[in-house]
Amino acid sequence: MAIAEAEYFGQRLDAQIDWYDKKSAANQAAYKRLRLIEIVAAAAIPLLAGYRQDSLPVGIAIGMLGLVVAVLAGVVGLYRFQENWNEYRAVAESLKQEKHLYLARAEPYHGDQPFELLVQRVEASLKSETTGWAQAMRAAGATERSERERAGDRPR
Repeated sequence: MAIAEAEYFGQRLDAQIDWYDKKSAANQAAYKRLRLIEIVAAAAIPLLAGYRQDSLPVGIAIGMLGLVVAVLAGVVGLYRFQENWNEYRAVAESLKQEKHLYLARAEPYHGDQPFELLVQRVEASLKSETTGWAQAMRAAGATERSERERAGDRPR
């Protein structure tokens, strides 16, 4: 059973564009928010260090800010907010471009069976992104396992 053009646009293409747009925006916001907090905390450390003069509360504040900087750097790296933001934005824009080329019947959609070509190109793009995501997750898992193994090999 063939899917209708309007149905494909509404249930697949537009839904995917919307999903990638939202995920891109959410990852951008998270990345910028966390990096801003990290920058402010890191900048406050040398400022507070100038006022330390054997002050325990200032020393504790400096240590806590250092902890915040380290944790935020780890969270940003672990969740890959910047990479996800860029990848999701690229996919959303690519899908939008395919849609607009199709609607204008511009190259490559000016020939026979433009709808079938659109579906093939969109699905290939989505498959490529999904495959890239899966490879990145496998690589991250392999890196994590390797780090655990190295940590386990260290003398105590």
